[in-house]
Amino acid sequence: MNNKIINPLSKLELLSPAGDSERLAAAVDYGADAVYLGGQAFTMRYSPKNFNFEELKAAVEFSHSRGVKVYVTCNALPRNNEIPRFEQFIKEIEAAGADAAIIADLGLLSLLKKYAPSLKTHMSTQTGTVNYEAARTLYNMGAQRVILARELSLDEIAEIRAKTPPELELEAFVHGAMCVSFSGRCLLSQYLTGRDANRGDCAQPCRWSYVLAEEKRPGQFFPVREDESGSYILNSKDLCAIEILDKIAEAGVTSFKIEGRAKSAYYTAIITNAYRMALDILKKEPCNYILPDWVKNEVFKVSHREYCTGFFLVQGEARQNYETGGYIREYDVIAVIEECKDGRAFASLRNKFNAGDEVEIVSPGVKFDIVTINEIVNEKGEVINSAPHAMMKFSFPCEKNYPRNSIIRKKRELSP
Repeated sequence: MNNKIINPLSKLELLSPAGDSERLAAAVDYGADAVYLGGQAFTMRYSPKNFNFEELKAAVEFSHSRGVKVYVTCNALPRNNEIPRFEQFIKEIEAAGADAAIIADLGLLSLLKKYAPSLKTHMSTQTGTVNYEAARTLYNMGAQRVILARELSLDEIAEIRAKTPPELELEAFVHGAMCVSFSGRCLLSQYLTGRDANRGDCAQPCRWSYVLAEEKRPGQFFPVREDESGSYILNSKDLCAIEILDKIAEAGVTSFKIEGRAKSAYYTAIITNAYRMALDILKKEPCNYILPDWVKNEVFKVSHREYCTGFFLVQGEARQNYETGGYIREYDVIAVIEECKDGRAFASLRNKFNAGDEVEIVSPGVKFDIVTINEIVNEKGEVINSAPHAMMKFSFPCEKNYPRNSIIRKKRELSP
């Protein structure tokens, strides 16, 4: 690859997930250039609340008022009986003012061009684009952007960039859950549970522990390796590319995508904030991209699995975690600040904490502050020793005026 960034740095986009209106606000507040969200059909995520038509219109209006683009996911693989519903669905997305639709199915691409011609088209990672000829063909069919398959190396991405029209935008996932299947196409969930992953209803059997059984020895199990708990042979580590964003930009990627529409608003805020600060550093120092430790460490302060750099680096680290399918969680959200005035911060509680606890206060675009909250006052003006009830309002003395929706978090105490 070349030793310089191919794309103009001003065009680099941070794209964050928005599973509902709370997560949308978190993404926007903490620095996303664009968000992707789902309607109530044709989406690969059934578990988040998603957006009905009125909610979608409101989401677009809110995002656009903050200079943020909205991409709507139509990335499920529909069956015959679903096709007649697509016309109304895509027309509603166009009427809501969305900036683009994310499509995986070539039939839906054709229908989108027919029924909603003003909508830009982004081809989903589920399309499985792994070469320049496929990317070029999709562009000729009307796609403005291709979301690359996650299995590509940086060198492969660079070749796709070099051999496709410069007007074609390239998007790549840089953070979030990885799937053991190819570009998210998986039959395991449907076979084992009847829940179709390709239509947004994955039961995540790849996260289960497996053992080996022999047909003529029922009830006798043989660990896949020497461990009585079995082995998580299909369990992928999470992707984290925050330290190689310069290399990804150099390869020609336009949009840096964070996975996680089903994750919490806290997750959305913290990961968006980390990558926002990282991209801003990249734009200032494209030839000397070095992140402060505190920025790198932010990605470890959300619930996550072990991290890897995915397939970007051919000689990268191991991508599977055979020990456990669970999450690492070292911090809890304590509260969200609603306003600061007269030397006090007024907040809404999320998890219990006590007077005297040391916490971190996170605001967009800056390093967190470490604060000890020595006094807690409830809505009645009473000084209390602890804040025990979720969503209760409280205040505490505060020398700094933090912006609305700043997050208060606390490191978990280790079990003895």
